[in-house]
Amino acid sequence: MRTRSVVAVLVALAAVLLVPPAVGGLTGGGDGTQLRGLRFLVPNAPGGGYDITARTAAKAMEDAGLTGAVEVFNLPGAGGTVGLGRTVNESGNDRLVMSMGLGVVGSVYTNDSPATLTDTTPIARLTQETEIVVVGKDSPLRTFDDLLATWKADPGAVPVGGGSSPGGPDHLAPMLMAEGVGIDPRAVNYVSYDGGGELLAAVLGGKVAFGVSGLSEYADQIEAGELRVLAVTAAQRVPGVDAPTLKEAGVNVEFANWRGIVAPPGLSDEGRAELVAAFTALRESPEWKEALERNGWQDAFLPGDDFAAFLHSENDRVAGVLRNLGLVA
Repeated sequence: MRTRSVVAVLVALAAVLLVPPAVGGLTGGGDGTQLRGLRFLVPNAPGGGYDITARTAAKAMEDAGLTGAVEVFNLPGAGGTVGLGRTVNESGNDRLVMSMGLGVVGSVYTNDSPATLTDTTPIARLTQETEIVVVGKDSPLRTFDDLLATWKADPGAVPVGGGSSPGGPDHLAPMLMAEGVGIDPRAVNYVSYDGGGELLAAVLGGKVAFGVSGLSEYADQIEAGELRVLAVTAAQRVPGVDAPTLKEAGVNVEFANWRGIVAPPGLSDEGRAELVAAFTALRESPEWKEALERNGWQDAFLPGDDFAAFLHSENDRVAGVLRNLGLVA
């Protein structure tokens, strides 16, 4: 009898030990430390869209009990391709992920990056959001019509700031705007900044006539009255933002930015599946849903293979736009 009891205890203990430790954490249970040692690489400076996305996602994952403490660190440079190179060089590391988006897709082309997104492991697309056309509160440009009149008169004398390198969303949006109003994109005086933080200082300091960026990056400054939104690139007006769409303003352009997560190449099937499951669980968590609403982000979740297919199509789309603009051969 005693022998049977001992055997039963050992069998039960073995069953517990054989359960993958991530299961409890990825469903919101457990002690919150099942996915240990996760690190977010942000390939631009603090204050930019990738930075905000990474830090928001990391906190939501911690608060939801999906992970232990998550480290977020910045490695800016060359429109995100320095960080991309670091990620690609971390082959097999299933505890490193990189926050990225449309900007990195274009930067690979315009920076002639040896590392490409096809070298990474796509984990998930998380969000999309409108781009906004903004000026400082003291700008003489009061409306989008004012901006167009000044811009058309002498495109080269109107510096346009963006928080991404050529090929990124903050660059593509004004180039498509220019094309839509009859301005040769090659005549646009685009000034690239490494992320939204640097661009904000340029807009507030009058170093550029107007800036183009993601709404969430400047929500606080807009609410405080430091920035004025002249137009949004979305198909419909954005609740809480007193600005027309580009189409309402007579420019036949719709444009949305998106952000997602990739990991290094060479992951095991188990390591890849664990990361995809973690971000799938994040998407379903109340903490993340609250973050989406707070930041004005749209849920655009695509996991794993679906995100990989989307990245492939975005590579082709962005390459075509850049060729049409004469920016790449």
